[in-house]
Amino acid sequence: SMASPALLMRVVASAYSVAEKAATIVRNVMSTGDLGIVEKAGPNDLQTKADRLVQMSICASLARKFPKVTIIGEEELPANDVTEDLIEDGHCEEILKKPCPAQYTGIKEEELVIWVDPLDGTKEYTEGLLDHVTVLIGIAYGGKAIAGVINQPYYNYEAGANAVLGRTIWGVLGMGAFGFQLTEAPAGKHIVITTRSHSSALVNECITALNPDHVIRVGGAGNKIIQLIEGKASAYVFASPGCKKWDTCAPEAILHAVGGKITDIRGNSFQYNKEVKHMNSAGVLATLRNYDYYASRIPNTVKESLVP
Repeated sequence: SMASPALLMRVVASAYSVAEKAATIVRNVMSTGDLGIVEKAGPNDLQTKADRLVQMSICASLARKFPKVTIIGEEELPANDVTEDLIEDGHCEEILKKPCPAQYTGIKEEELVIWVDPLDGTKEYTEGLLDHVTVLIGIAYGGKAIAGVINQPYYNYEAGANAVLGRTIWGVLGMGAFGFQLTEAPAGKHIVITTRSHSSALVNECITALNPDHVIRVGGAGNKIIQLIEGKASAYVFASPGCKKWDTCAPEAILHAVGGKITDIRGNSFQYNKEVKHMNSAGVLATLRNYDYYASRIPNTVKESLVP
């Protein structure tokens, strides 16, 4: 008989289904027209009913199946009993059929940390920029992002009434990433993608120094990494402390699974063990290819302004 699938593959297979459920919740909240917006730290730091319900759904669903895994979500929420309609018990069969990379076959539940951003790009969600929105579930082991799931609830939303809405991208280090078409940005073009709602003098100084052919300003870390792996941008540059571990964990795993690279602006890799601070205070630099080209052009003044 077949050996039962390794824990990591079971977690990823469940996270896939949990992310699809999350997307349904995101779309349902939007269709009611009542987003239940709460300001957290200010007008650019918002929380909606979708952020709250999705986090409850993801965390409760995964905790029920994998009780010893540490799960860290973006939103501060009371640990109320979650209603049964928010629980997703399913898993993706296709993922369970794939062999686990050898270096991860012995992982135990208590060694995993799952970083959850229930709705990345909340501000854009409230403004109707629906293609910017993602649901992020990142899986870390030994402080490193090793697997991730990114759901885009509104993928294809401009393709007309009969289009299938949404998609789920997933990846595991040592295996690859699936659910999209890997594409490299045009050779010799320097297309920089950066923040839309968290710009600053430092963010702009850093981008100017790269002398890009084109700058794209969009919301969401998940969205920006998707633009890299689909060849719409060559580098994701954010010289500011705004981004957090739940923004980068899932995207990092997927980017690294296809040979890309993500670090802070100073070139340090991110750590994802459960004791780590949540803020990526030295910003983000990510590319699918040619990381060194961009890293070598970040000004020292910018690096010195950002303390890890």
